[in-house]
Amino acid sequence: MSWHFDNGRPIYTQLLERVRFLIISGQYPPGSKLPSVRDLASEASVNPNTMQRALAELERSRLICSHRTTGRFVTEDEEMIHEMKESMGREKILTFFHEMKQMGYDRDQTTALIEKILKEKTI
Repeated sequence: MSWHFDNGRPIYTQLLERVRFLIISGQYPPGSKLPSVRDLASEASVNPNTMQRALAELERSRLICSHRTTGRFVTEDEEMIHEMKESMGREKILTFFHEMKQMGYDRDQTTALIEKILKEKTI
């Protein structure tokens, strides 16, 4: 998997978002072991210290936990993961609606466009 970064935002923040996404999308299921810091850093082409900082923040939020001798694991709290998924989805939708409003679409026009696209494509 390739990791792409936006130069206008801190890499650390983007790493947090990416690992959260990998968890809520099920690529790292509840209870699963995460790759090592070095492996993740290598995969993302970032400094291991930067990856360590991002993972430490995910530990503070209890999305992942560390076992001293065996590594880091995704929480088994499926409700927490579901709530995070819903929160991230809500954030994306709000951003989308904000951008549509900036383009001149009102709520009804946006909804009509969404419905049109859904009819045209199978998602």
